Amino acid sequence: MMDFATKAIHLGHELEKSTGAVSPPIYLTTTFEREADGSYPRGYIYSRLSNPNRDALEKCLAGLENGESAAAFSSGLAAIMTLLQALKPGDHVLSSTDLYHGTVHMLKDIFVPWGLQVTFVDMTDTAAVEAGIKENTKLVFLETPSNPTLKITDIAAVSAIAHRAGAVCACDNTWATPVLQRPLELGADLVIHSTSKYFGGHSDVLGGALVSKHDDEFFQRIRMIQRIGGAVPAPFDCWLVLRGTQTIHCRVMNQSESASKIASFLEQHPQVEKVYYPGLSSHQGHEIAARQMSGFGSMLSFQVHGGKEKALELTGKLRIISRATSLGGVESLIEHRASIEGPGSFTPDNLLRFSVGLENVDDLIADLEQALI
Repeated sequence: MMDFATKAIHLGHELEKSTGAVSPPIYLTTTFEREADGSYPRGYIYSRLSNPNRDALEKCLAGLENGESAAAFSSGLAAIMTLLQALKPGDHVLSSTDLYHGTVHMLKDIFVPWGLQVTFVDMTDTAAVEAGIKENTKLVFLETPSNPTLKITDIAAVSAIAHRAGAVCACDNTWATPVLQRPLELGADLVIHSTSKYFGGHSDVLGGALVSKHDDEFFQRIRMIQRIGGAVPAPFDCWLVLRGTQTIHCRVMNQSESASKIASFLEQHPQVEKVYYPGLSSHQGHEIAARQMSGFGSMLSFQVHGGKEKALELTGKLRIISRATSLGGVESLIEHRASIEGPGSFTPDNLLRFSVGLENVDDLIADLEQALI
């Protein structure tokens, strides 16, 4: 069985047969030739339905998460939307309280009016998860580490609760990536990714994906919605994500090592009120994270003494770390999270979310140190 790093480089990167090209070509065509008898012996009809670049990306993503099948989308939220569209009005979704705000917005403002029932619980509390299950629960949706306070959910325990209820368990694995965490091996049925982040790795492409443990009836419904609904990535986008995937292992491992050092530095700094990073022994979910992750990731959040004003003031002093939304790129990004989440946000006003990049870690610590004065 191939190692993860070997799979990341080779899955979906078969040599191009007609020329021997090592890097796959980009198939920008929207349509494909039929034979005189009306058949499509090459397997392709129209790029909304399938495309060689998308097929290659989906093969790679499925292999890296050890799933049977994967579906690529135009964004992470398009992937989540398709998952929810595969349910039926009247179905119940049990979801994490600490969750990417775009997912919360989608659940509350699009799918509740559409007919889904949604309950939000603290997924780190298995008793609350058990209590939140209803007779019509069809999906248990979790995110670990969570956005933005890095709560850690026991994937195996929550998956078992979902399965006892006859529900599907889906885990957003964007922050951990399959480099550090493989939810399907821990019991989840579906894994969600915003491939814009660590898979692309360079902040230059949007994408999303759903990876399924089994190519079952539910996933076939997801596949049908993907193809008919058309929220699919362009061939060039697939090519960019697949290219980025070849270096995901070394990038994530390097970034995680840097994040651990930065979290330790921040935890000791007098101007920092609290650090959220599962690699710290002080983190509430540290033991579970150590059990189900092979590393603690490159995302952290921290609260600054002095409230929102001081937090924003800090970001204005930074010289290397950029003030911007998103994560997972080679450059370090910091963001005042509550202001992007808007009204109703539960994120503390003095919290900054930090995506650690590939810069020298001592340079990043020095940048934070001068800004924290």
